[in-house]
Amino acid sequence: MKTELAVVLVSGGMDSCVAAALANEHYRLACLHVNYGQRTEARELRAFHELAEFYQAEKRLVVSIEHLKVIGGSALTDASIPVPVSGSMQSAVPTTYVPFRNAHLLAIAVSWAEVIGATRIYIGAVEEDSSGYPDCREVFYQAFNKVIETGTKPETRAEIITPLIHMNKSAIVRKGAELGAPLHLTWSCYQNSERACGRCESCALRLKGFREAGVKDPIPYEE
Repeated sequence: MKTELAVVLVSGGMDSCVAAALANEHYRLACLHVNYGQRTEARELRAFHELAEFYQAEKRLVVSIEHLKVIGGSALTDASIPVPVSGSMQSAVPTTYVPFRNAHLLAIAVSWAEVIGATRIYIGAVEEDSSGYPDCREVFYQAFNKVIETGTKPETRAEIITPLIHMNKSAIVRKGAELGAPLHLTWSCYQNSERACGRCESCALRLKGFREAGVKDPIPYEE
């Protein structure tokens, strides 16, 4: 019998799906989705609802933080910045990084967790095999847990859990398959909403993970 509640940040992508599957083993689920003006916002929202339905989430919350689109500075929120093709020359932090995005997501998750009494906040962040985003590093989440301790009510016991942080994409695919996670419902493409482009960094990492895991990726691609 699951007695405790966990907030799970569900973007609609593969990593958040597997994080939800892991949380579902021990906790009742409260699934959270944040729209921030990203190119594939509608497609990711559809994936979120399908995943929340699959896991029979006890609670479901969708919020919008359009100010990240207004602030800009990312290829995901600014149409004038092209989504880079995988393998193209980039700086250490790619243009698809949304400035400090995960801090915004976690702040919302902590607020909700404090209200509904959730004791865990699951996020599918990956440091080992990701695009190099600074807010996907383990040290960032360790620091944020300190923020939660300092800035919430004394009785609040909400802790951020990053179960995938040291996994590579192939390990995530294998774990998802092992748990029966509905990877066919997920969406990872940064650019398209009908058929994944197969060229952006997110598609490339996903395809590499499935290939190395020896599993067929169940979503459609242009290439």
